[in-house]
Amino acid sequence: MKIKRALLGCLVLTSFQLSTGHTQTLKEAVQLTLDENPEIQEARSTRLAYEQEIDQAASRYLPTVDVSAGYGLEQANTPFTRGFGGTGGSGGVTQYGRTESSVQLRQMVFDGFETPHEVDRFTAKTDAQAYTVFGKSEMVGLQAAQAYIGVLRRKALLGLAKDNLDMHKSFFDQINLRTERGVGRQSDLDQATGRLANAESNFRAEEGNLRDADTNFYRVIGVLPTALDDVPEPTRQSGDIPENMDQAVELALANHPILKAADADIGEALAQHNTASAAFYPRVDFEVGYDNNDDTGGIRGQNENLTAMMRVRYNLFNGGKDTARRRQTAYEIAQAKNIRDNTYRQTIESIRLSWVAYQTLGNQIAFFKSHRDASIKTLDAYKRQFNIGQRTLLDLLDTTNEAYLANLAYTDAKYNELAARYRILAGMGALNRYLGTKIPEEARPITEEKQAMVSTFN
Repeated sequence: MKIKRALLGCLVLTSFQLSTGHTQTLKEAVQLTLDENPEIQEARSTRLAYEQEIDQAASRYLPTVDVSAGYGLEQANTPFTRGFGGTGGSGGVTQYGRTESSVQLRQMVFDGFETPHEVDRFTAKTDAQAYTVFGKSEMVGLQAAQAYIGVLRRKALLGLAKDNLDMHKSFFDQINLRTERGVGRQSDLDQATGRLANAESNFRAEEGNLRDADTNFYRVIGVLPTALDDVPEPTRQSGDIPENMDQAVELALANHPILKAADADIGEALAQHNTASAAFYPRVDFEVGYDNNDDTGGIRGQNENLTAMMRVRYNLFNGGKDTARRRQTAYEIAQAKNIRDNTYRQTIESIRLSWVAYQTLGNQIAFFKSHRDASIKTLDAYKRQFNIGQRTLLDLLDTTNEAYLANLAYTDAKYNELAARYRILAGMGALNRYLGTKIPEEARPITEEKQAMVSTFN
């Protein structure tokens, strides 16, 4: 049923877009992905769940109030009841209907700083998950951008294959006509037939590649592509792309959300280590209790008791458990730091690879374009020379194939270079900011929210 509803929604959206002539933009595609992607929704729910742990830890600052009541039978055999002979000739055994009621209030005064450290721990844990939501939004946004660019790329390559096929059809018709009139050679017709079949095969392959790109678009974004608008191009001149690799690395290390999540994990581990130290301190509570019992202890009548106490509890020995727990949390701090260091290296590696791809493809595009332009000029010249008998059919077909391959290489490099720019943006945690898409509110850390509130009041 869910699959049917999803397909129906997709068809409705697609038909609406076709009927209204609406072109789908990259921003719209990425925003739709951010709003509907299951991985992001899962990360959001986890972030909200972690936030409740902060409130649970902070609740220890407030008093606890317990109320109890009970009614039943009590049979007592005590020195007091035996002294009075008991009831019913039972030899000192009394039996009454017992009634109990009590109220106890306990306020933590000092718990070895366990509560503030627990609040810090769960705050850091929530912040780490918030950065995870941010990071997933960047990565999922990049996947959507790549799927979008992939469809445009395949459409462009299909267009080139179609032009190539039309050109070979024209050559074939021309050679076939010459052969039928007796002025052409059969070998030329065979050559034209073979090249036409190859061009047809290339066209069919590109049709399949486009359908695969459409399917990938649906997998990532959730709807099938219709009329896609051009992709905005981040550039160095506009300041969207850094001037050099060192700048890109610096920005990635300062802003990458996954690296920030690793730093927050270290904060959580440190707070947990401090929490483990609370067991080495005494605990102080202020307690107020009121008891009102009837017919208890074999004595008929009301027993009322009211207490207000400061109680100190201090564990002297529990088998070394607290010491082992403290050592464990110390190792977990080292583990979190090692994970952060590995994330640091991965961040640098990712942004460097993206930058090298961007720079390499950018340098190649000029040569690909030069090759494409020269091949097209050569093909135009060969067409004219073939018509006047100065070029053979083989020369013409080889030049046509070279022009097609040069066009493919240029187009492929152009879209790959564009995709590399978006990988750089995602590697710096700036993709959604560049597109103007709205990431989930859960991507904002608790500490930033508190800082914003403090600055507002100040």
